[in-house]
Amino acid sequence: MIIVDTALKKREAEGRPIQVGIVGAGYMGRGMALQIEKSIPGMRVAAIYNRNPETAKFALQQCGIEDATLAASAADIESAVEHGKYVYCDDADLLCRAGNIDAIVEATGEVEFGAQVAMSAIENGKHIILMNAELDAVVGPILKVYADKAGVVITNVDGDQPGVVMNLLRWVETIGYHPVLAGNIKGLQDHYRTPETQRGFAEKHKQGVKMITSFADGTKISMEMAVVANATGFGVLERGMKGPTCSHVTEALDHFSVDELSNGGVVDFILGAEPGPGVFVIGFNDQPVLQQYANYLKMGDGPYYTFYIPYHLPHLESPLTVARAVLFDDAAIAPMGGPFAEVLTAAKCALKAGEILDGIGGFHCYGLVDNVDVARTDNFVPMSLIEGCTLKRDIAKDDIISYQDLTFPENRVCDRLRREQDRYFFNGSCA
Repeated sequence: MIIVDTALKKREAEGRPIQVGIVGAGYMGRGMALQIEKSIPGMRVAAIYNRNPETAKFALQQCGIEDATLAASAADIESAVEHGKYVYCDDADLLCRAGNIDAIVEATGEVEFGAQVAMSAIENGKHIILMNAELDAVVGPILKVYADKAGVVITNVDGDQPGVVMNLLRWVETIGYHPVLAGNIKGLQDHYRTPETQRGFAEKHKQGVKMITSFADGTKISMEMAVVANATGFGVLERGMKGPTCSHVTEALDHFSVDELSNGGVVDFILGAEPGPGVFVIGFNDQPVLQQYANYLKMGDGPYYTFYIPYHLPHLESPLTVARAVLFDDAAIAPMGGPFAEVLTAAKCALKAGEILDGIGGFHCYGLVDNVDVARTDNFVPMSLIEGCTLKRDIAKDDIISYQDLTFPENRVCDRLRREQDRYFFNGSCA
């Protein structure tokens, strides 16, 4: 942050703000736009896409921008940027093709559409910032391959749990502690929550009901921790993670054994702990003199120590990710290679052959993170790919769904990328 804020002020002083294109004017997209326009020097929201362009226009109006115009071409966006104007549109590809947009933020949370946007951004030489753990968890590694070849950064965001975890983990490592567990702090998990049970909360907070349902049913945290696993090489101790209940994050150490913490790195979460909703990292250091210093600083007796951040602020911190990518070619969090974790698909209720699955945050299924070798051995289908798929057979409640259980929609980019990812990293597809 110290380097980023100074660099942004320099861009502001030079009159060369970073030009950002935001794809998706939902709750997070609007919040990020407002933060950039009101609080971040050296950066501006040049253009916003939304399926309903009036929603994109409203997002700019919320920022105090009343003279934004509808763009019909990439040239319209380029002209607006050149003259310091603002535009909105109903075609995300225009943002990706506009030559003077520096970075694209994918803020829809949609897997298939997000895959299309990410590929277009990369092909057009744009840094791509994902506020989309659902996409990152399933094809992030192959998107990283494409991004590296194009010489652009692909990254998940500061402020959301994966980015906050990774920032903390890098800091812990930098001060001399070996990270052995990367954790999330969660307030609620009930796999059988549905859009009906969560509708009131979603409406109260003006968020999409399926997204809110994915928070409650455990799918979202599985996606987030799969992203962390793929960025660190860590694994899970059991399907769905252990998720012990704690009253405070400092109790986390009481729930993981030395054997578990010596297992090459773990992603997990704790439930109901204060201070939430934050993140934590357990680090290891067994140097006797340093343990004396740690004890003096009231860090505990060691050799395992808990470091934590008591909050996550996605719309406030996500602009910093744009700056890191554009100014320093630095990702907040990105896959380190092939996948290490997979989010499996479990049935929320008994399902019948012929049913078309409603996807993440729906009535039909919830996600459970597991190690990638387990997923591949049993040919389990990733949760991110199931929307619109048709069941070939009956599925019992809580059973895990496999590729052979489904008929997939035709010609989806996300399925093509997934097949490429399997071939690239495993020399053969699961599908």
